Amino acid sequence: MISKNQIKHIQSLHSKKNREEESLFIVEGVKMVTEFIRHQKFVIKEVYAIPEYFQQHEATLVKHGISFTEITADELKKISLLTTPNQVLAIVKTTTQLLDNELLNTATTLFLDDIRDPGNLGTIIRIADWFGIKQVICSPNSTELFNPKTLQASMGAVLRVNVVSIAFTELLSKLNKTPIYGAVLEGENLYTTTVKNGLIIIGNEANGISTEVLQHISHRITIPAANTNGSESLNAANACAIICSEFHRQLTYSSLA
Repeated sequence: MISKNQIKHIQSLHSKKNREEESLFIVEGVKMVTEFIRHQKFVIKEVYAIPEYFQQHEATLVKHGISFTEITADELKKISLLTTPNQVLAIVKTTTQLLDNELLNTATTLFLDDIRDPGNLGTIIRIADWFGIKQVICSPNSTELFNPKTLQASMGAVLRVNVVSIAFTELLSKLNKTPIYGAVLEGENLYTTTVKNGLIIIGNEANGISTEVLQHISHRITIPAANTNGSESLNAANACAIICSEFHRQLTYSSLA
């Protein structure tokens, strides 16, 4: 049974301010919560679920020593952020992820320069996971990793990708002659550019890459449009997917041709 105070506390975590103050965030849905339980990258404080969830997953919760509370569907609606709640909600402790310098200088890494839309951030993390990119770096003014919309859009990729927050100026000192690629409107054709493992910069949805960061880019790349029917640019996450796909193609398959 869940108390009124518990409901009030969980509802308070709908706010970024309270999530940051308490170092807690919310994960919802059968797939997401079950992945968080099994992966153990983050510490789960409490699981709240309707009986149907416990019928299938109680043994897993007990195995991992996770505290859980059975609630009704109506109680789940009161604490959920979803329009249609999906059986289970977990309260999870935030974890500060640290920059992996070896990955930064030996593999492909994404740097997100002021990405503000939570859905875009979550989708980009999911894209990184799909193409085997193990690290995503966010500028400090980018949107919050633990925003529920970010987590939902990532579809569990936050468990497999190292997502860190660091200023670009600080990052520069850690780069060891690493190529820096920037997605811009006027640059070298992505499909005729020979790429290497390096840092790929994706800019802000409205303003692109900031002037501060732009001056350090060694390779300006662009995705060529088929025509000029009026579209001025691509969504940040869509552009990221296309660029990551081409990097993956060249770095994985070109040597096999």
